[in-house]
Amino acid sequence: MPDGARAVTPNTPRLLLLAPPSSYRTGPYLRAAERLGVEAVLASTGKHPLVSGSGGLNLSLPDLDDSLRTILDVADNGPGFSAVVATDDLTVDLAGLVAHELGLPGNDPGAARISRRKDLARQRLAEAGLPVPGHRVVDLREPLGPQVDGLPFPCVIKPLALSGSRGVIRADDRDSLERLRTRVAAITSTAPFPDERDHALLETYLPGAEVALEGMLTDGQLEVLALFDKPEPLTGPYFEESYYVTPSRHPEAVQERVAERVSQACAAYGLRHGPVHAEARLHDGDAWLLELAARTIGGECARLLSFGAGVGLEELVIARALGRPLQASRDAGAGGVLMLPTPRAGVLRRVEGVLEASRVPGIEAVEISVREGYELVPLPEGESYLGFVFARTDSPQEAEEALRAAHAHLRVVTAPVLMSGAVAVGES
Repeated sequence: MPDGARAVTPNTPRLLLLAPPSSYRTGPYLRAAERLGVEAVLASTGKHPLVSGSGGLNLSLPDLDDSLRTILDVADNGPGFSAVVATDDLTVDLAGLVAHELGLPGNDPGAARISRRKDLARQRLAEAGLPVPGHRVVDLREPLGPQVDGLPFPCVIKPLALSGSRGVIRADDRDSLERLRTRVAAITSTAPFPDERDHALLETYLPGAEVALEGMLTDGQLEVLALFDKPEPLTGPYFEESYYVTPSRHPEAVQERVAERVSQACAAYGLRHGPVHAEARLHDGDAWLLELAARTIGGECARLLSFGAGVGLEELVIARALGRPLQASRDAGAGGVLMLPTPRAGVLRRVEGVLEASRVPGIEAVEISVREGYELVPLPEGESYLGFVFARTDSPQEAEEALRAAHAHLRVVTAPVLMSGAVAVGES
């Protein structure tokens, strides 16, 4: 039994954790379940999924029907499950289906799907009378010119369901948009669900600052856990996220408006339970929803949030899913995270300056997620971060300054990838 693990008894709550095989979130959720004394059963893709407790399930993701049958068969022939949690976008649809079939707290399957699909989300927001940019779905197999009549430029083209700004690109005119068609089509061709591979969402570009809201829904009521500022301007052509800082420095009225719009969007989608992560643009005196996902913040960023007595975001999600009255009292102070951008394509040789960056006052940790020999792919094709830098300070301004100072110490050394797949000798 791992150090600190608690014995599993017949009365131990049993959590079904749905996770893609490459999720950043699996480890934190498993550790949180262990700290709470909960048996976690990991359902993922692979012959030997990692587990905490008595076993794991091998699913056929993204095949929802087959995956659901596997889970229901286990539930029918075993002790069953007390709660279900999805770690990432790929598994929120399945979590909704499982919750519905097993009578567990969760979101309606249709609401979960809307939260993952940008086109369905835009339609639902418009029907609810919420501010939505002009938009339409385009067929990437056909020339885009005839499909964009009446839509002003600049505009942003984005896959229907991929996350992390992958495939999201700004186009300033028809010619540049048409040149992007094959590039975006190549990215969407890897989408997990077939109906998301040949189409994309096109919408008018909204200037303005971006914020991110982390929240928790209980019976449809939104509890705001944190509001993050994104101090780097996200103007395109790509929209790589980097700095997140909390608490927000925007005026209280702006923060309240963001929370109001997120709450209204949750109601429009039909979301009622569990974590939500929203992205919004502050434009024309309002908060315009860009994303609203039925999951927690991505990557390792949840480490930034703690709620007293060592309670992290994952503990809070699991406890609420189990109906435990765990309170979300934010720790005092400020914090920030830098999702290290991938500066160029190439094979990683090393990241220099990590020790110097970690010594910057206010920096809590500098973690490089990839190792030497890993092929780096920047946005819009890339889908992983180089690493994360965490800061904890007395004020958000100090957190941002610490992150920028640490970032200035880091130098990414790469070698080019040759056409044959070999790595060149030179570095850059």
